[in-house]
Amino acid sequence: MTDYKREIDLATLWPTVVAEAEAAARAFPMLADFYRRNIIQHDGFAGALAFVLAEKLLDRDAGGAAEQAEQLKQWRKYLAAQMALDPAIEAAAMRDLLCQLQSNASIKDHYTPLLHFASYQALQCHRIAHHCWHSGQRAMASYIQGRVVSLFGVDIHPGAKVGSGIFIDHAVGVVVGETAVIEDNVTLFQNVTLGGTGKGSGDRHPKLREGSFVGSGAVIFGNIEIGAGAKVAGGAVVINDIPAGTTVVGPKGRVLNNRD
Repeated sequence: MTDYKREIDLATLWPTVVAEAEAAARAFPMLADFYRRNIIQHDGFAGALAFVLAEKLLDRDAGGAAEQAEQLKQWRKYLAAQMALDPAIEAAAMRDLLCQLQSNASIKDHYTPLLHFASYQALQCHRIAHHCWHSGQRAMASYIQGRVVSLFGVDIHPGAKVGSGIFIDHAVGVVVGETAVIEDNVTLFQNVTLGGTGKGSGDRHPKLREGSFVGSGAVIFGNIEIGAGAKVAGGAVVINDIPAGTTVVGPKGRVLNNRD
């Protein structure tokens, strides 16, 4: 497998996904309907994303096959409508996908995150929930958040602000509080917590500035700032601001200087 995917851009991403899905469907007839339903039948990326997320969010305990089919149809229509109302959702989702392809050497095609990665799907569910939270649909936002916790083990409050080009690897155990801010091009690994300090209200969660990195198991508490390009090593506990471009290690969040 060549690494041509690393040179792909947003303009050619969706046509490439479709072409690869068609090739996979021909190569594996047992999966042909899966690729058709999730990718090939859709006119664009937004339609495919709405379908993939709809299948995750519907209540599979409600009714029989006919009821399930109708519920899936309603979810698809609803999710597509929310993305049409807020085009930034689709744009961010595409940049997230491109980021996955550029950052994860284990991916051998262009559609795997969309179809199979819990981290990617959970993040896109959050984008819908965030839109709902700020558009008078808080019951729906809370439902989506709860489904994401049950399905993926990822708990991102609908109020949290998340930029684009986000790479969440594995994602299981990720917790992000209501007033947290994650700017563009941030990387998070599994079991990361962006939590509060017990303050009942107000701005009480971390702010991760552009290009920062948080390793697996790191815990960041309070309304503090992780500066642009800063790195928080796995297992670190951080309760104070971290300057841009620095690295933090250890259970007490020790900042390394350039010599270190």
